[in-house]
Order: sequence, then C-alpha cells, then structure tokens
Amino acid sequence: MKTYEIKRMNEGGDWSDKPVLNIDTPYRQTPDTVKAWAQLAYDDSAILVHLWTEEYEHRAVETGPFGSPCEDSCLEFFFCPMEGDARYLNFENNAIGCYYLGIGTGIPDLIRLIPDSEEDIFDRKVKKFEGGWEITYKFPYELIRRFFPEFKVYEGKKIRANCFKCADKTEPPHHLSWSPVTLENFTFHKTECFGTMTFI
Repeated sequence: MKTYEIKRMNEGGDWSDKPVLNIDTPYRQTPDTVKAWAQLAYDDSAILVHLWTEEYEHRAVETGPFGSPCEDSCLEFFFCPMEGDARYLNFENNAIGCYYLGIGTGIPDLIRLIPDSEEDIFDRKVKKFEGGWEITYKFPYELIRRFFPEFKVYEGKKIRANCFKCADKTEPPHHLSWSPVTLENFTFHKTECFGTMTFI
C-alpha cells in the first residue's frame, strides 16, 4: 500500500519542502507522454492540494455546474476522511474551472454536491504552462465536517486517499493513479485501492 506524509504549510505558502507524490501507474492506452504529480499539505482550516500535469495536447471543453471534467484533461483527489466510514469525497477539476465534487461509497450511490460559492470555499487557482497545467485549492475542514462531524486533523491522523490523472475523451484516452487500482471492473472509485496519508 502506498503511503504519504502530509506536512503543515508554513505562513508563506511554500510548497518547496512538501514531498512530491507521483501519479504514475498507467492503465489501458495511456501514452507515456502524459505525466502527473501531487503535493498535499494542511493548515488550521483546510487540506491544501497541489496537482500538476505534463501533457502537450489536452482537452478542456466541459463547463458549468453539471459538466463532467473527467471527460477532459482532469486532475483528481479522492479521500476517506474517517476510519470505519466507507464514504469518500472526490474532487475532480479540469483546466478551465469545471469541477465535480461528490460523496458516496462507490459509483452506484455517489451524490454530486454543488456549493453555492465554490470559489470562496475552495480558492482554486489554475495555471497553464507550456506542455501542461497545474491547480491548487483548499478543501476546508468546515465542509468535510458537514458530512463527517467528528473529523479532526492532528499529528498522526490518517486518511485513505488516492490521486488521479485522466481524460476519457482524448485520443487516446488516458488514466493514471498514485496508488494502483485493480483492473477487474476498472474504476477509480475503489476505496480498497486507496493509499494511506498521515498528517505530521
């Protein structure tokens, strides 16, 4: 099982000392030209997420509150906030602001959540560069506690999580994960394949 240590963010918001997580397990027809990475950190109010990818041709079409960012070039973070609770939150983003926020135990009962003012909640920032793009955002504890009231962050706290890169409608499609996913009935929505992340 993959493991990762989530470090506290300093006041300057410096990512340089945060460990890099490689999203490098490929599936299906994924070309080796597509690469992705992640960093996670935390502060007193939120889990902080930094995801980035190298892909010279990417799709960015989906928009609006009901768009499907996973059909585009998409970077994703899924996590189970509480031990003993089968539910997970998944946050998927494309490069032009379309996102999917969901909660459930798997695809059959996954519910899409649409906050009233997502920019204020997540403070998402997307930056495009030659050959790729990156996104940073905050996942507020206040939002997590709406669904997991006992959730707290402390040194030694563990969550199960995974990070993904996908694009269902590119040619060819591509799919990458940090913690490997079993190929039988392939989907990223398999919490049993998540890795373990520890707040330190």
